[in-house]
Amino acid sequence: MLRLLLPIAPWPFAELGILHHAQLGENRCLSITLSTMSAILALVPIRAGVLPSGGAEVVAEAQGRALLVGEGATEAAEALAGIATHLRAWETPGFAPGEWANRLAPVLRDEAVVLLPASPDGRDLAPRIAAVLERPLLAGAMEIRPGSVSTIRYGGRVLSEHLVNGSVVVTLQPGVRGVEHAHGSAAALEFITPPLAEAAVRDATLEELLPPDVSTMDLSEAPRILGGGAGLDSVERFEQLAQVAALLQASAGATRVITDRGWIAHTRQIGTTGVVVDPRLYIAFGISGAVQHTAGLGQPDHIISINMDEHCPMMDLADLALVADANETLQVLQQRLLALEDSQRTAQV
Repeated sequence: MLRLLLPIAPWPFAELGILHHAQLGENRCLSITLSTMSAILALVPIRAGVLPSGGAEVVAEAQGRALLVGEGATEAAEALAGIATHLRAWETPGFAPGEWANRLAPVLRDEAVVLLPASPDGRDLAPRIAAVLERPLLAGAMEIRPGSVSTIRYGGRVLSEHLVNGSVVVTLQPGVRGVEHAHGSAAALEFITPPLAEAAVRDATLEELLPPDVSTMDLSEAPRILGGGAGLDSVERFEQLAQVAALLQASAGATRVITDRGWIAHTRQIGTTGVVVDPRLYIAFGISGAVQHTAGLGQPDHIISINMDEHCPMMDLADLALVADANETLQVLQQRLLALEDSQRTAQV
C-alpha cells in the first residue's frame, strides 16, 4: 500500500474534511502528521445499566481507565469486571449529549486522549466533547497505537494514519479490537457530579424514539445478519435472502463478490474493505470465508454456515455447519417461515 505524508489543516478544519488527499488507485493511504499519545480515558455513555456496542473495547483500550455516564452505572460496572481498573461514574438520567459535554468539559480537560465507542450515542456525544474542549476529533478508528490512530475514509478506500501529538477525542469502531473477559471482581466505583455549566452546546428535544429498520440499519449495529456470497446463483436469489432476513428480523449483508455484481449496495459489504460486524447471530449462505470477509467478523456469538464445500474456512468457523446448497436451503427456509407466519396470523383471528 502506498503511503503519502501530507500536512493537516488546523483544528477544526481537519474533521470538516478540509485536508489534502491523493488518489492512489485501488489501494490508497493518507498519512496525516498531527506525534506521542499519552494515557487514554474511556468515556462510555450508558442506558439503563447496559454498555453500548464497543463499550468494553474502549475500556480495554484505555488500560481500564473509564468514566461511565448515564443511568445504571453500578450494573454497567459489573459488566466490566476484569477489564476496568479505575472506574468513575456520573449517574444522570436520560441522554443529553449537549449538556453532558458542557458539564464534563472541566473533568476531561486534562485528559490527553478521550476515547468513546463509535456506537450511536458515542457518535452523538464525541463531536460535542471535541467542540467544547476545542480539540480534533478522529472518528471511526480502526486501530490505536502509541503515537498514532488509523481511521478508514471514503467507504474503506482510504486508510488515514494520524500521528498524534496533542490532545484529541477518538471514537473506536465496535468489533475491531475485541476483548478477552478476564475473571475478576468489578473495580471500585467512584461517583462524581460535574459542576453546572453554561450551555455552550444545546440539545435537541426528543419527540419519539423509533426502533431501527433492520433492512436499512447500520450493519455494525445489527444483532442478526444473513450474509450472501458467491454460492448464490442469481440476483433474485439474493433478493430472496433479503426477504428471509426480514422474516427473521435480521439484516442482509454480503461479500465483495456480491456487491461488485451490483446485487446490493457496497454499504452492506462485510469485510476489510467494508463493514466490521459483531452480531449475536451470523448466517452465511454460500460464503467460502476468504480472509477479506472473515476479517470483517468481530466476535459473533453464533455462526451458521450453509455451503457445499464442507472444508471451506467459513464451515470451520461455524458453530453449526450445514453441507447443503445455499440456494435450495433459502427456498425451503422461506417457505417454512411464510407458513409459520400464516399460521400465527390465523391463530390471532
